[in-house]
Amino acid sequence: MKDELLKLINEFKKNKDIFKFGEEATKQGIVLRILKELGWDFFNISEVQPEYSVGNQKVDYALGYNGKIKAFIEVKKVNEDLEKHQEQLLNYAFKEGVKLAILTNGISWWFYLPLREGSWEQRKFYTIEILDQKSEDIVEKFEEFLSKDNVISDKAVENAEKLYNSRQKITLITETLPKAWDKIISEPDKRLVEILAETTERLCGHKPDNRIVEEFLGKISQEKSIPKIPKTMPTYSETQNVEDFTGKSIIGFTLRKKEYQVNSWRSLLMSIIEIVLTTTRKQFERVLILKGRKRPYFSKIPSELREPEKIKDTDIYVETNLSANSIVSLSKKVIKLFGYDENELIIHTKES
Repeated sequence: MKDELLKLINEFKKNKDIFKFGEEATKQGIVLRILKELGWDFFNISEVQPEYSVGNQKVDYALGYNGKIKAFIEVKKVNEDLEKHQEQLLNYAFKEGVKLAILTNGISWWFYLPLREGSWEQRKFYTIEILDQKSEDIVEKFEEFLSKDNVISDKAVENAEKLYNSRQKITLITETLPKAWDKIISEPDKRLVEILAETTERLCGHKPDNRIVEEFLGKISQEKSIPKIPKTMPTYSETQNVEDFTGKSIIGFTLRKKEYQVNSWRSLLMSIIEIVLTTTRKQFERVLILKGRKRPYFSKIPSELREPEKIKDTDIYVETNLSANSIVSLSKKVIKLFGYDENELIIHTKES
C-alpha cells in the first residue's frame, strides 16, 4: 500500500495537467485513486458511498463499514478555495454524528473532528498539501488518518484526537502561564521571596530582607511587567501574493542581487531563514511575533505547529505545512522584519 501510494503522490507532483481538473475530474483522477491505495473499494457502495444524502443536501462521499458511516469527504475542483465550504461540510457531519470529515480540492486536504467544540478552523486538526510537503510525510499522514483499516477501527479518530488534544493542552498552558505569573508576583509566598533574596546575595554579596523583596515584587505586579510583544512591533496576517505560485516549481531565488539555487518551496523558506539568522543571530527571536490568522509561524513549542522543522543552532521551530504562496509570503515577512525590502526577494520558477 505504502509504495503504491508514494508513487501516486509523486505522479501528482509532476502532473501539471491536474490544474485543469474540474470537480468531477478531481474526484475520479485524484480522490478515488488515493482512496484505492488506502484500501478502500470504491466499487462497493457500502464502503464508498457517493452522493450521500443529509436531509435535502448531499456529501460527495461517505466512507462506511458494517452499515455505519465513519467519515465524510467533500470534494471541490483543484485550486478551489476550501475555506468557504468548511461550514457546510461540518454541519453535515455534525447532524449525522460523523466523527471524521475531510474537505479537499485534490491538492489540499483539510482534516476535521466535527464533533469537537470550537470554530470550524479550531476543529481542523491537520492539513496535507500534496505539492508542498514531502511525499513520505504525505503518505504517512494519509495512512494515519484515512486508511481503511484505521478508519473502520476508529484508530484514525484516535490518532486525530491525540494530535488535537496535545495542541489544546499547549494552548491552555500558554494562555494560563501569564495569569500564573501575575498571581505569583502579586501574592508572593515565602519560597519565592527567599529564592530572590538568596540569588541577590549570590550576585552582589548582600542579602535583602523580606520587606525589600516584597516591595520589589509589588512594583513588578503594579507595572504588569510580563514579557510581551511591544505594541510598536508590526503585526502580520496572511496576505495574498500578487503572483500566484500554485503549481509552479521553484528553481531558485535572488536576494539583494545574489542568486541562490533551491529545489522546493520548503527549501526556499529554510534558506531565507538561514541567511537572516547568519546576519541577525542576536535579534533572531523577533520571528516569534510572526503569526497567521489562527496560529504562529514560529514557536519554541513544536506541538503548536502542524509540521514543525527545527531551525539549526536555535531552539525555535518553523511551520512548514504551508502552500507555495504562503511560503513566499512568509519569506517576505521574515526579510522585512530584519530591514530588507520585500522587493529585494525575487522568485525564479520554471515558468519564469
